[in-house]
Amino acid sequence: MDALYSSASSSSCSSSLPLSPVNFARASLKTPRTLAFPNCIRKHTHVTRASLAVEQQAHNPKLAVIKIGTRGSPLALAQAYQTKEKLIASHPHLAEDGAIEIVIIKTTGDKILSQPLADIGGKGLFTKEIDEALINGDIDIAVHSMKDVPTLLPDKTILPCNLPREDVRDAFICLTASSLGELPAGSIIGTASLRRKSQILHRYTSLKVEENFRGNVQTRLKKLNEKVVQATLLALAGLKRLSMTENVTSVLSLDEMLPAVAQGAIGIACRSNDDKMLCFNSLFHSGLKYSTAVVTFVLIVSWRRGGILISVNAEYIAKLNHEETRLAVACERAFLLTLDGSCRTPIAGYASKDADGNCIFKGLVASPDGTRVLETSRKGPYAYKEMMEIGKDAGQELLKLAGPGFFGC
Repeated sequence: MDALYSSASSSSCSSSLPLSPVNFARASLKTPRTLAFPNCIRKHTHVTRASLAVEQQAHNPKLAVIKIGTRGSPLALAQAYQTKEKLIASHPHLAEDGAIEIVIIKTTGDKILSQPLADIGGKGLFTKEIDEALINGDIDIAVHSMKDVPTLLPDKTILPCNLPREDVRDAFICLTASSLGELPAGSIIGTASLRRKSQILHRYTSLKVEENFRGNVQTRLKKLNEKVVQATLLALAGLKRLSMTENVTSVLSLDEMLPAVAQGAIGIACRSNDDKMLCFNSLFHSGLKYSTAVVTFVLIVSWRRGGILISVNAEYIAKLNHEETRLAVACERAFLLTLDGSCRTPIAGYASKDADGNCIFKGLVASPDGTRVLETSRKGPYAYKEMMEIGKDAGQELLKLAGPGFFGC
């Protein structure tokens, strides 16, 4: 397997939608979006350590085969349920009631909402507690928004799987204007993203940015409706996954707003040492056989049914992986790792496949106030080794152009 760490996107919104009053009522009043995933908020699951699972299954035949760890926001839960649906589609036996359990874990980023992300650490704020639960055996896989995942993964974990990537672009949402360019001078844009802030201020010097604009999608839309700010930017991917694209005023082009590294991608992490738990694998069915080719791709959980102990291996995850997305994310993360930007460094990067099957990479670094923006681009084969080099080389170029002190906190 190549990495521990693309670009297929679903149907996208038009780049400019008719300006009309935005329907924030549903977003603010029905935060759980119960029609889309009815158990997202109401069902809080009890966490059971994996080490106790086999013993307890003897008394509880419906104990989960797979425990999926996730944050509790509506978007995070939508992504966890999407993962669950894909697991069931690939492995129909998992459709049985209780076979998959979603475990909600509150992260540091969820607990501290009064400060900008950069002021409370920036990196790993939405993944640390979930990774700890994975390492401890409280969950079997972790579902992450890839743009939240630090470039260096915690020991004992790997991230070998990415689901097909959604639209990577950013959405402009406003009640009074159809684009950033139409906003009056002095208008305030709400965004907690330094990447978005720097690119906005670089192109539209008359606008202002409210940096401490935190909360989930529904919370931010509610603040906009209450006129705390005049406009905001949100990832189009998240709005699509929440079925909330009716709130989009227009979609920013990649030239106007380069996305965050790995934006729109979902990653599935598991423990790196789960291969030690492989046992009785052939008892499941004749088509499921152990393969050393996927040993680093391992997800093992034990399940007792009818007196037969069954272990489920990496094939659960392997069948979900979208290789085009995985390669693009690896390229972008190689770029980010090379830059080793601080929590206060705006960085953007996007790798995609062109019509000829080549990798096209665009990267950007900026000063937080937008006065200085450095950009680069690369083209090469759409293959792991070459794309990792593309990301590294692009990062090294921008490091030289930026000079000393540019990336310091």
